[in-house]
Amino acid sequence: MRPIRAACLGTATALVALLACAPVASAATGGDSGHDKDKDRVITLIGRLAQQTRFPVNPGGAAAQGDRTVFRSVLFDQEGKEVGETDGTCTTTRVDNGGAEECVVTYTLPGGQLAVQGMVFGNLVPGPPPSFDNAITGGTGKYDRARGSVHADTIGTGTRRFTIDLDR
Repeated sequence: MRPIRAACLGTATALVALLACAPVASAATGGDSGHDKDKDRVITLIGRLAQQTRFPVNPGGAAAQGDRTVFRSVLFDQEGKEVGETDGTCTTTRVDNGGAEECVVTYTLPGGQLAVQGMVFGNLVPGPPPSFDNAITGGTGKYDRARGSVHADTIGTGTRRFTIDLDR
């Protein structure tokens, strides 16, 4: 198993960058209301880990149920412009079979925030952090009552691509 530090880095980066396939310029900064129900919207962002602190149950020892990671990442659109940040926590719920973490993350974007929650599996497997899909559970501002999902892929050390799929 890899150390908790490496395992949590992947999760934090994944959560930070939580999206994957359309330009964010119009979606993250655009003017249409989050209440529109006529079509779905996809936002693609790149997240770069900015801060991370680990709170292990067994400092210096093996990963354990209850280990916690707190993180912040900076979000960029596909042109490299900074458009927001993610802040969250992940708690280890399982250390066997590759590990699992439950994560709660807030994405702060122009015009509001998205609340995201879900599991990340395989966080203790050696190698790049795993991809994951989490649920959008709500939001504020133009994302009020948002629903949908966030898909995250590792694209480099401390860097993830997030694809946010907003259902409307």
